[in-house]
Amino acid sequence: MRIWQQPIFVEALTAFSADSAVSHLGIEFLEVGDDFIRARVPVDARTRQPFGLLHGGVSVVLAETLGSCAANFACPPGYQAVGLEINANHLKGVTSGWVTGTTRPVHLGRSTQVWQIELRNDAQELTCLSRITMAVLAAKMAGARQWLR
Repeated sequence: MRIWQQPIFVEALTAFSADSAVSHLGIEFLEVGDDFIRARVPVDARTRQPFGLLHGGVSVVLAETLGSCAANFACPPGYQAVGLEINANHLKGVTSGWVTGTTRPVHLGRSTQVWQIELRNDAQELTCLSRITMAVLAAKMAGARQWLR
C-alpha cells in the first residue's frame, strides 16, 4: 500500500538535501518504494571515527535523514513532521564500503509517526537498528513544504 501523501522521488530528495550535512557526508538516495525509502553513506575519511570505524553519529545522521524525509512525505498537505526522539543500536562495526539504510513506518498517526531504520553493510549484515519518533504539526511557514513540488 502506497503511504506517500505528496509526490516523492529520488531526484527531489537529492535536490532538497544539497548543501547540507547529507550531501557533505556523501549520503545518496537510492530508491523510493510504496512504503520505504533507501539511501546509503560511504565509509571513508569523511565518515570514519579515529579508530577507523564508521562513526556512530554518521549512522544516526543517515537514520534521521531517512526517517525525517519519509515522515514529511507521509504527512498530509499543510502538515510537517519534526523529530521528537531518535535511538540507535550499533550492532556491527564497518571499516569500508557502503552502509545502506532502509526506513519503513511502524506507526502513522494523526499527531505522531514512528519509523524504523535498518542499516546494513555491503554483505547485507545488520550494522545498526534505529527508530525515530516524529511529531506531526500544522506547517507554520507558508513555503515550508514548497520543496515537495
